[in-house]
Amino acid sequence: MENPSRQEIGNILKQSKRIAVIGLSDNPERTSYMVSKAMQDQGYEIIPVNPTIESALGVKAVSTLKEIEGPVDIVNVFRRSEFLPQIAEEFDQIDSNVFWAQLGVMNEEAYRFLKERGYTVIMDRCIKVEHALTK
Repeated sequence: MENPSRQEIGNILKQSKRIAVIGLSDNPERTSYMVSKAMQDQGYEIIPVNPTIESALGVKAVSTLKEIEGPVDIVNVFRRSEFLPQIAEEFDQIDSNVFWAQLGVMNEEAYRFLKERGYTVIMDRCIKVEHALTK
């Protein structure tokens, strides 16, 4: 598995506006909340994707990626690595080009599935850290 260069990641973040966050918690103590709040504070539209919450960061949550209307620039995943193949298949059915799995989250099967279909895949990287490093 190979991630895009830091420069490419910076370009992706500069061009992106809407980030769907799978596994976003409504608990301010959770990493997914803190990272997503930081990105929201930087001007990104955050779409919570979590069937177990009503809303997060003041935005109504959706249960699945397919419930999101319109294109999504980045799908950022805060789920365990073993869920990535299933999430990748759902990702393949929506209008998005960048699949991003958070720090510590990676799966070879999902990576191959997405790369074979021409998607940009970033795994085992924190979007907040990358945003700070590429500003």
